[in-house]
Amino acid sequence: MSRARNRVGRPHPWRRRVVLVGWLACVALIAVRAGQIQIVQATEWRGLAEAQQVGDQPLPAPRGTIFDRNGQPLSVTRERVRVNVAPNEVRDGDAVAQLLVETLGVGPARARRMVTKGRWNVAGLHAPVVRDRLEGVPGIYLDLVFERFRPHRELAQGVLGGVIDDVGRGGIEQAYDGALRGTQGLQVVARDNVGKPIPGEQVTVEAPRAGGDVVLTIDTNLQEIAQAALLDAIDEHEAVGGDVLITDPYTGEILALFSMRDGHVGALSALNAPFEPGSTLKPFTVAGLLTHGLAEMGDTVDVQDGRWEVEGRVLTDTHTEGVMTLREALRESSNVGIAKLAQAMPPGLQYENLRDFGFGTRTGIELPGEVPGTLRRPDLWTAQSRASLAIGYEIAVTPLQMAMAYGALANGGVLMRPRLVSDVRQADGTELEARESEVVRRVVDERTAATVGRALEDVVRDGTGSLAQLGLFRVAGKSGTARFSSEGGYQRGEYSSSFVGYFPAERPQLVVFVKLDRPRSGQYYGGAIAAPVTRETMEAALAAAPKLLSLEALAAAQGTPRRVPVDVTFADAPLRPLPPLPGLLEAGTPAADGTITVPDVTGRPARTAVRDLHRFGLRVAETGVGEVVRTVPAAGTRVAEGDTIRLRFAGPAHD
Repeated sequence: MSRARNRVGRPHPWRRRVVLVGWLACVALIAVRAGQIQIVQATEWRGLAEAQQVGDQPLPAPRGTIFDRNGQPLSVTRERVRVNVAPNEVRDGDAVAQLLVETLGVGPARARRMVTKGRWNVAGLHAPVVRDRLEGVPGIYLDLVFERFRPHRELAQGVLGGVIDDVGRGGIEQAYDGALRGTQGLQVVARDNVGKPIPGEQVTVEAPRAGGDVVLTIDTNLQEIAQAALLDAIDEHEAVGGDVLITDPYTGEILALFSMRDGHVGALSALNAPFEPGSTLKPFTVAGLLTHGLAEMGDTVDVQDGRWEVEGRVLTDTHTEGVMTLREALRESSNVGIAKLAQAMPPGLQYENLRDFGFGTRTGIELPGEVPGTLRRPDLWTAQSRASLAIGYEIAVTPLQMAMAYGALANGGVLMRPRLVSDVRQADGTELEARESEVVRRVVDERTAATVGRALEDVVRDGTGSLAQLGLFRVAGKSGTARFSSEGGYQRGEYSSSFVGYFPAERPQLVVFVKLDRPRSGQYYGGAIAAPVTRETMEAALAAAPKLLSLEALAAAQGTPRRVPVDVTFADAPLRPLPPLPGLLEAGTPAADGTITVPDVTGRPARTAVRDLHRFGLRVAETGVGEVVRTVPAAGTRVAEGDTIRLRFAGPAHD
């Protein structure tokens, strides 16, 4: 009985030893692990801890500016301030809420919620001026953000392109992304317990470097003029879109370029949407016949009753003249006359002639997405192709190709490469790239170009382009009307209406191309609806861009016309004031003291107001949307020619 009690009351010694050994093993394991972490793995764990508490964060760099030829900014980077509120750190909620209301313009209820609820609140992006009042306020943190901004909003939107996540998308932003994009900096930031950066807790290690600038050949005034004129024409004729270009025929510079498609003003159909040009191609057929000695302007052709069947296709004319000369056929835009005379040109020669003028190949403009159009090799032609090509069918060209080809006729026979960029430079002004005018090839001799030019002057004076007449100034040009085609053939009632003109005819300063797609209201002939847009554009250009145009050329004085030098070094013509345009701009004629009365444009849409002010020789800056409610300076004020008028609108102002 006593032995049993001893076994129950007193545990065996080996059990105590087992417990002791277990405790000692645990202590030893903990000590070994602690030593491993604190000594062997100390560096690794220290790095992990630092990674959780601090981290590197890139600092955004301001993107470079895109300027027009006169130094006007078209696309800039502006600073914005992101306002953040940490409610737990706000000392005086009522005072901070009132400060947010006064500084940011937020509502009282929202401001109150921002300083009392949640862990972290973002009050949005604001102008840098808010920094003066909010910086240093406990609980408010400010972050610098760069935002791309276009001062002229939709002006030249397709040319400029856009920026998404600091990457250029389309237009110059994409083509020159490498030059415009800056170099990011580096900062070390503190992180909270969930790994998010703590605003205000950062140290700059490497400062960001700003991107470079790109200077375009675009003239803001001409761009505004061309854009407004085309948009008005699209509205008036209920067209689905259109294109307009203004170029300098001697340098190849693009002074204005605008396309609209289905309500989208950022389109670039001027270089990526080929179309069948129709009659605007006829001057190049005539130039080819003259160059190769296959015809003279006085040669006659019998157009009969305005119908001619060739290989199963019937060509028709709107006007029937019986027998007419080649010059008359071009003036009256005779399909039959031009096609008949073109039969003297062998297929290979006809192909080379069109190819030499730049059709079927990319022009090389500094924009992404350009297409070559369509000009098939002669071995792929049908029996009808020679006649069709002679009058602008079975070929697809871009508006840009057409403008450059007419530039060759205007400048004496030299095809120029289009130039949209004149200079690329670093943020400190150091030049990276200076683009010069470039000759592609001589297409025809000066005599041929002048002969065709005189015939195109007849087109405007007495022919199908009469609505492009410009007062006392001589204009040369050609209209074109062509049906849209699809896989099933030509679409009934669907036309492209175009006109290309250059002025003055004697010493051309500008080439203007205008095209409207699928006009629905009224007439659809290019001479009826596109030619007036060209005239309107030229009228406004005379008023708004005197520094771009030369009085010597405009007056067509006696002397040697401008030429394209062999070494492609271009000298600007003397800059002199323009003479008044009789019958066009009397209301805007400067007074004896050189001032102009600001016209009353209140109640008018933006495009109409801009166009009218340009006609008075005034620059325009818009602010807002809707109808114009007033101008600054006010209507009736006397201002200097070339001064800037700011428009105020009924709609909200753009920041």
